[in-house]
Amino acid sequence: MTPVSLYSPDPARGWLPWAWLAPILMVFFNAVPVLALDGWMQSQHWSTPHGDPIGLAGLYALLWIGFAPTLVAVLAWVRFVEGRSLASIGLTGPTPLITFLRGLAVGCGTIALVVVAIWITGGMQAAGLGQALRSPESLLHIGLLLLSFIFQASVEEIIFRGWMLSVMARKTNVAAAVLLVSFVFCFLHFSPHQPPLVTLNTFLFSLFACAWALRTGSIWGVMGWHTGWNWVLATGFELPVTGMNAHLPALLVALRPQGADALTGGAQGPEGSYLCSVFFVAAIAWIQWRKTRGAQGFSPTSR
Repeated sequence: MTPVSLYSPDPARGWLPWAWLAPILMVFFNAVPVLALDGWMQSQHWSTPHGDPIGLAGLYALLWIGFAPTLVAVLAWVRFVEGRSLASIGLTGPTPLITFLRGLAVGCGTIALVVVAIWITGGMQAAGLGQALRSPESLLHIGLLLLSFIFQASVEEIIFRGWMLSVMARKTNVAAAVLLVSFVFCFLHFSPHQPPLVTLNTFLFSLFACAWALRTGSIWGVMGWHTGWNWVLATGFELPVTGMNAHLPALLVALRPQGADALTGGAQGPEGSYLCSVFFVAAIAWIQWRKTRGAQGFSPTSR
């Protein structure tokens, strides 16, 4: 395979970083804001010394304040250093809003599928039905969290599957770009002492997101999918999303994990379950199968 322009043939009118430098820049763009804001976030009682959010206020702060500087830094780099268009990092396509909303629906459905699979195999026990529907305040926060996850998930897709994947593909090839993006994604989501299954699923998450973006030729759909996945997991079942709790009653069904962590996901939530691994492997295989067959589009978000 040879270097390619993934999303748009628009040329880079500035300087593209060397292949070895792009992962370092990604870590830099993410780490500097965290280090700069850590003390202030703790002083506001929004995060613990380990960087975990405290309550709903801490979660909002993480999703907005924690991700905004990285987005600004990456977009500034793309514009002023690389001289590239937004289309060249995947923000392209004729109907971005419809594509995003379709991806959102798929994201809500796929994480619900994973959770229900864990439930029916004995890893969850129901503890209440739609309790958030009886609380206007909870519904307000669930709506605000949707907006917050739209921002957070979109930032992650723009910087990983948008900027880094596209610049690595131009400097190396698509296969190397996908692997390097997924390794860096794993590194930046890694926590000491986390189970190996959590690390594997983080890697598979990125592989799936890369496969989706490559198959559709833009990142609008996968931005929506990532949003729906995080939002329903955080608000639908009173379960952790990436180890974090929203501290809200369930919008759908309150579920309580029971049994082995390998099935339930433990403190990580369903994203740490082997059934989540099964989903990602099957979904990636399906995308590749559709690609091999030369099918036109792969999902409701296809162009």
